[in-house]
Amino acid sequence: MITREEIIRRTNDALKKEFEFSDAQLVPTAQLKDDLCLDSLDAVDMVVVLEQQFGVTLRQGYDLRTIVTLNDLYDFIEKLAREHHK
Repeated sequence: MITREEIIRRTNDALKKEFEFSDAQLVPTAQLKDDLCLDSLDAVDMVVVLEQQFGVTLRQGYDLRTIVTLNDLYDFIEKLAREHHK
């Protein structure tokens, strides 16, 4: 099973590549909308990139609007990974 550290690294790598963020911007408390300035179209791009990165579907019956910070995103991916490996 994937570790939390691996989830954080792979998520941050994908976000840096897609949106050209710096390491300094990608702290767990960073808010996707307010701190990283991701709008709804960016969120769709983020979902697609992360689905490809982790081989899971993020939209399946989940309310993605509850993901406010990067830490929320890491938690969400970790939960999906656990469910996927059951």
